[in-house]
Amino acid sequence: MADQPATPRRRGAARTDELLQVTLDLAAEVGYAGMTIEAVARRAGVGKHTIYRRWSSRSALLLDALSRAWTTDLDYHDTGDVRADLREQFLRSAPALTDPPIGPVYRGLIAEAQSDPALRATLHERFLHTVEQSTLDRITRAQRAGELVPDVDLEFAAEVLCGTLYYRHLLSTRLVDEAAVDALLDMFMAAYAVR
Repeated sequence: MADQPATPRRRGAARTDELLQVTLDLAAEVGYAGMTIEAVARRAGVGKHTIYRRWSSRSALLLDALSRAWTTDLDYHDTGDVRADLREQFLRSAPALTDPPIGPVYRGLIAEAQSDPALRATLHERFLHTVEQSTLDRITRAQRAGELVPDVDLEFAAEVLCGTLYYRHLLSTRLVDEAAVDALLDMFMAAYAVR
């Protein structure tokens, strides 16, 4: 019987996808603090050097794994009704920050970032700034369309809208449910809607 050819080693994008999935699975099981490059390498059946060639640190690896797992579209729909669009987006994205695998892992990463300035800056750049900017873009379009009061800088409003939801998701035991989203949007519209 002829020898069967060896299964080719996974390389490139396929290997990267596999490593990111292993990372996310492991982090969901043991948390950020328990996840190590060595453990990821063992579970993936590769040497540590394979991981370090792609990622410089555990946090860089986990950030890429979270980015890959985040399937919720961060772009707002634009129906011409800013309140409805904000509500739909907030309710659509809520499960991603709450439910496994992303929610628990992301909370662990946020906790670690409090003592790691580089990680904190990267989290802000890759996640928080993106969410705030998408929100700012949507409410700025509403302002230009005459839905919101003119000549008001909406940057802080976008930060408050997103920050309130992140606070509930990551730091409190309160839900981000329809009642919470509606109350937040009622406050926003009371302050900024054209009467």
